Amino acid sequence: MDVKIEPGWKEVLSAEFSKPYFQNAVTFLKVEKSQGKTIYPPGSLIFNAFNKTPFDRVKVVLLGQDPYHGSGQAHGLSFSVQAGINPPPSLINIFKELLNDIGMAIPKTGDLTKWAEQGVMLLNAVLTVRANEPASHVKIGWMEFTNAVITKISEEKEGVVFLLWGKFAQDKQSLIDETKHQVLKAAHPSPFSADKGFFGCRHFSRTNNYLMKQGKDPINWSLDY
Repeated sequence: MDVKIEPGWKEVLSAEFSKPYFQNAVTFLKVEKSQGKTIYPPGSLIFNAFNKTPFDRVKVVLLGQDPYHGSGQAHGLSFSVQAGINPPPSLINIFKELLNDIGMAIPKTGDLTKWAEQGVMLLNAVLTVRANEPASHVKIGWMEFTNAVITKISEEKEGVVFLLWGKFAQDKQSLIDETKHQVLKAAHPSPFSADKGFFGCRHFSRTNNYLMKQGKDPINWSLDY
């Protein structure tokens, strides 16, 4: 199967694209589209996290669950919304923690593409969703695919920071070799849990401190530059 994805990722994940689960996921999406169902993000952006963060540039992995399910929001990057869309509550809380952690002013945009372009892989565990139906594509095969992605990063790279926010993300910890990588865990930034350990986690400064110890450039978390 010829998957349109960044060449480095295409090489690393080539074995996955021919597996039955991946073929089944593609077929499922085609059937839903043929039935007139709206799927987010649009097809050209399903692999946006991979295209914006090539495999050889991955320094940080920020794991989300599944895409936003409202019109115009999702564009294939976890927690991020397209330019011009108001940041959802979880993203607002991320910005609040950035302000408290490193003094970064609350940005005017919820588009996190600038992070992705610096090596922050904004990976959702599930890459698509049916409009207005959260978690509607959880069981179509994406989780097997993104588990393979996390495993490949763990196996083939060194010194990556994995940001695992909330139980769902933390369940992926077993896929990561912590002798080679830094795992930072906190509560999810959702309004329901942000005050249970997300606020005050200081993951942004801690990420940069670790990267610099590895001899890597820190992330410029500002979105307004």
